[in-house]
Amino acid sequence: MSHPRGSVEPVNADPADQRKLLDLADLDARIHRDQKVAANPPQAERVRELIAQRSTLSQELGARANARDDITAELKRLESDVAVVDARIARDTERLAASSNAKQAQGFESELASLQRRKSDLEDTEIALMERLEAADAAVAEQEALIADTNAQGAQLSAEAKTTVADATARLEGARRDRDAVAAAVPTDLLALYERLASRGNGAGLLRAGACEACRMVLPPSDLATVRRSQTDEVVFCPECGAILVRTEESR
Repeated sequence: MSHPRGSVEPVNADPADQRKLLDLADLDARIHRDQKVAANPPQAERVRELIAQRSTLSQELGARANARDDITAELKRLESDVAVVDARIARDTERLAASSNAKQAQGFESELASLQRRKSDLEDTEIALMERLEAADAAVAEQEALIADTNAQGAQLSAEAKTTVADATARLEGARRDRDAVAAAVPTDLLALYERLASRGNGAGLLRAGACEACRMVLPPSDLATVRRSQTDEVVFCPECGAILVRTEESR
């Protein structure tokens, strides 16, 4: 049986010790999986998307708030203009009441009529501005609600991510302890071979139904025949991925 990635000295190991490599490979897979989860929990990508979304929403909120502020400033100027007109109306009304000159009184009445038209126009504009302000307030509130919802989603996902990382870290600690215990029970030369193979790819896999479970590849008939002719204590390798092929009762 060919050896993986270059020639190595033939290795023999008790079948029971070879079977321990399956536990080791399983623990290594779990450790690798949980390391990835701890470093980058599944919620992280969505949290990053929400952060980017919040930035876009905040920019739009700023634009809407500025538009609302412009309308508010315009409305204040208009209210000031109305106040000026009201003051002039009050003044001319007093002057008209005190006037005894018909021509002068006619002038006051003409100016009052003009001021009333000016006030009516200002009030019409004021009503239109108030309607625009109401719509602008609603637009700002709508955007604020979107941002609040985005923040809530982000907070929830961040909390879930924290829990996911904590759980993965706890599993990692347990798996590493279990791995140390299993590795300590594997003969040194067999363990060294497994470690070398695992550092490059697959370390060991069960031979089941003519396939290597490390790489999920079915062995060619000639290689499978060679494996089955090998002594039970001979360490054999997958011709596809180079992993140690562990044979058990399921391999027949």
